[in-house]
Amino acid sequence: MKKLIVVFILLTGSATLKAQIAIKAETIYTVSGSPIRNGIVLVKDGKIENVGTGLSIPEGYKIFETKVLSPGLVDARTLVGISGSLNIPTDQDQLDKTSPIQPELRAIDAYNPEEKLVKVVRDYGITTIHTGHGVGALVSGQTMIAKTKVGTVETVVIQPLSMLAMTLGPSVSSNFTSPGTKAKQMAMIRMEFIKAQSYQKKQTDKDTTKRPAADLKMDALVKLLNGEIKALITANSSNDIMSAIRLAKEFNFKLVINGAAEAYRLIPEIKAANAEIVLHATMARNGGDMVNMNRESAAILTAAGIPVSIESGFEAYVPKTRIILF
Repeated sequence: MKKLIVVFILLTGSATLKAQIAIKAETIYTVSGSPIRNGIVLVKDGKIENVGTGLSIPEGYKIFETKVLSPGLVDARTLVGISGSLNIPTDQDQLDKTSPIQPELRAIDAYNPEEKLVKVVRDYGITTIHTGHGVGALVSGQTMIAKTKVGTVETVVIQPLSMLAMTLGPSVSSNFTSPGTKAKQMAMIRMEFIKAQSYQKKQTDKDTTKRPAADLKMDALVKLLNGEIKALITANSSNDIMSAIRLAKEFNFKLVINGAAEAYRLIPEIKAANAEIVLHATMARNGGDMVNMNRESAAILTAAGIPVSIESGFEAYVPKTRIILF
C-alpha cells in the first residue's frame, strides 16, 4: 500500500484498535527525536510498541508501506464538531447571540463527533483538536479537547473543559448591540469578574446560610479565577492584546492569546505576562484587525521564548475549516 503520507492516524479508527500493524517508511518523523530513515513502526492492540530500523516484523502483522510517516497532528484551536459543514443554522452551534457573556455554555454539550468535518481533518492527519465556542462574543463559552476518532462524545473527549473562549475586538460589536465600543467591552467583562470575585468569597462563608445559590455563569468564571482553567482571549490588534494582558493582570488569571496578529510587536509585554500564543493560521487573510499580521510571527515569538502553537481557526464559508497541515 503506497501513499505519500501516512499518519499514525491509523490508530484512531475503531477497526484498528485490536489490529497488529507494521508500517515501513522511507522517513519517519518522531515527536522528540531526529527523523528515522528506512524505518519501521510496529503497532499492537492500537498502541505503538516499537519504532526503529531493522526491526523484525512478527508473523501475522498487516504491512503498510509509505514514503513519509509522522505522528498525528494537534489543532490548537478549531471549531470543528461544533460548526458543521452544511453551514445552516441547525449545525452552527459555535456562537449563541442571545448574550455577549455566557461562560456557562459547555462545548461538550454541542460537540458532534459524527460531523463530517471531523472525518475531513482526521483524513489529513489531525488526531487531536482543541475545539469549542467561537470568536465574536466577550465570553462565548467553553472549549474542550478531543480525539478525532470514531465514537461518542464521552469516548472521544480528553478534557471536557479546557479554557474559556473570549474575544476582544470588532467582531463582538458586530454581533451585539452592546458593547458597541472597546471601552464598553472591557467594562462589561470587568464587571462580571468583579461579581465572580464576590461570589467566590461568599462561597467560603463560615455561615452556610449566607453562601450563594449555584450559578453556572459564576461557577465557570470562578474556575478561571482559581487557576483551574485558562482564558483563551482572541485579540489581534496591539491595543486589544494589551487589553487582554491588563485584564489577566487585574484578575490574576492564566492567559492564552488567540489569533495574535500583532503579537510580534509586543514581545516584552507578552513575556512579562507569561502569556501563551495560539497563532492565527498561516493562510488567514490580512484584513480588518489582522491587517498587520506577519507570516514570520511563529518564528519571531518562538525565538523570543514565548510558547506558540498554531490553529486552523474558523472559516465562515464552506468547507468551514482550514487544515493545519498546510
